[in-house]
Amino acid sequence: MTRPLDPAETAHWTAWKRAHETVLEAIGEEIRQAAGISVADFSILSRVIENGGGRMPQHELGAMLGWKRARLSRQLTRMAERGLLRREPGTGRQQLIAVTPQGDSALAAARPAHARAVRRTLLRLTAASGGSGFWETVHEIAAGTRETAQPPQARASAPDTQDD
Repeated sequence: MTRPLDPAETAHWTAWKRAHETVLEAIGEEIRQAAGISVADFSILSRVIENGGGRMPQHELGAMLGWKRARLSRQLTRMAERGLLRREPGTGRQQLIAVTPQGDSALAAARPAHARAVRRTLLRLTAASGGSGFWETVHEIAAGTRETAQPPQARASAPDTQDD
């Protein structure tokens, strides 16, 4: 049986969650003020433009975001109603998502706000504390390369990547 978190571990976990929420809230507010779009809008527009040149299959976008189909569909519908993107028929049953000029303009307005918020609420603070070890750990967790980042069942089936 796994023991519960001790008080120090709980404090770290709580601080991590609060820091994450604080950074995301600041980014969301900056983007809303600068461009009138949400973080979800920003995520979709940036991926379609950066990875698809302004147009990409809906299923690829969903996989990129890690969103369930229903969530993505609802968000895309709201964005299409606001003129940020449009749906186009693709090959077969495939549906393409295309960013409109209005969506492109919104993203262009949001990018500097996003950068300012990330720098102000996260990067400046971690740089001031010499956070290179912190960032190495974060990148390893995000990439799933740390054994502890994977759940026990995933570790059991994951290939051994340890150097001999």
